[in-house]
Amino acid sequence: MTLLDPGTWAGRRLHGDRQPTEHTVTSVEPATGKYVGTVGLATADDVDSAVAAARAAQVDWAAASYLTRAQVLRAAARIFTDHADEIADLFSREAGAPQGVSRPQARIAAEECYEAAALAGAPAGEVLRSAQPRLSLSRRVPVGVVGVIAPFNSPILLALRSLAPALAVGNAVVLKPDPRTVVVGGVLFSRIFEEAGLPAGLLQVLPGEAEVGAAVVAHPDVPVIAFTGSTGAGRAIAAAAARHLKRTHLELGGNSAAIVLDDADVERAAAAGAWGSFRHAGQICMATGRHLVHESVADRYLGVLAEYARTLRVGDPALPDSEVGPLIDAAQCDRVHRMVTDSVNAGARLVTGGIGDGAFYRPTVLADVPFDAPAYRDEVFGPVAPVITFADDEQAVSAARDTRYGLSLGIFSRDVGRALALAERIPAGLVHINDQTINDEPVAPFGGVGDSGNGARHGGAAANLEAFTEQQWVTVRGTPPEYRW
Repeated sequence: MTLLDPGTWAGRRLHGDRQPTEHTVTSVEPATGKYVGTVGLATADDVDSAVAAARAAQVDWAAASYLTRAQVLRAAARIFTDHADEIADLFSREAGAPQGVSRPQARIAAEECYEAAALAGAPAGEVLRSAQPRLSLSRRVPVGVVGVIAPFNSPILLALRSLAPALAVGNAVVLKPDPRTVVVGGVLFSRIFEEAGLPAGLLQVLPGEAEVGAAVVAHPDVPVIAFTGSTGAGRAIAAAAARHLKRTHLELGGNSAAIVLDDADVERAAAAGAWGSFRHAGQICMATGRHLVHESVADRYLGVLAEYARTLRVGDPALPDSEVGPLIDAAQCDRVHRMVTDSVNAGARLVTGGIGDGAFYRPTVLADVPFDAPAYRDEVFGPVAPVITFADDEQAVSAARDTRYGLSLGIFSRDVGRALALAERIPAGLVHINDQTINDEPVAPFGGVGDSGNGARHGGAAANLEAFTEQQWVTVRGTPPEYRW
């Protein structure tokens, strides 16, 4: 039996007793329309029972030894690794990712689990000074139940980066995956953590539409919400959570810039720029959405970038030679094409691409792009590379700052000091000198500013402890003091 044998989940709920249900969602491959699986679809009415079960299970989990929690997370890491081929195949089929994207997924997931296992044994607090004769401590305690709402584009990593550390420090988790990737983003977690020995009830998987997420956000027993998705949805979640005085960790959209200075290695910068714009068909929040290139090297850069766009192989991600897969569905492809068409109508020059077929869209390069063109101004979330030029560093900084987003920034220059000085003037949560904008490691803080989110809420022990625990002040005296009025 494989890890994801449909006999254990097909047509069933993923929370509670995993019983068959008439409320289901069917997942299909965006590349071919072929059937992937049918899973029980949660409704808003299911949230109360799921949260109650999670809350009940969390008490013993929080009281358990950190070794117990670490053991479960290490077991989950091994299961991800042991089933790497099965996971890669499913990721390619359901998320439309080519092999270059899908093959590392199990390794990335295992790294997240191992880092979370280490977090379980992190110091629980610190000894504070006190002016009184007592022991004064600040300690970290779990928040209780964490709500995780994950998107379709990277359904494993973008759920696990919250799910794993939240479990590590003693919380239960209610996970709402996107229905379009319900198997790899929902069933997979349910099965892996079940096999890893996670006690029943601690992970409640609720595949559902927006009303399920809204019910999780509004629930009084879910004090922390970790959301990854669009800026518009993030704003709505932040507003709803504020009414309930909840903490939100929002990882939202991006329109990240790659700046290519006049002294850059142009060929390598263009190759990196192509990777940043076209990997996973541009469906990555950190994707390079704007290429800002010094006018003296712009023609060379544009030529190399366009050659990558023309020669990258677009096709069914199940095929080993496919380098760019489909967008998540035909509707998203239509949206991307409208943005390209509207940008050309606004004055941009179509260098290559601009062609859609079903859910597939050819890697596209636009030059001479006006600042107000949709493909430059807004997040495309598709394989589109808009290029503009600048004459000096001041213009580069001005153009890079001219956005509501602030997620990732790449700067290419042989003068590292010059690049770092420019980076200090451009708001961004992530900065990469001589590299493209798509970078992530479980040991590093991750998050954006502005419309890209509310700062680093994931990655590294400090960010994860801040995200998924509360600080509690504790004092201890040998005997009660004598109070006199």
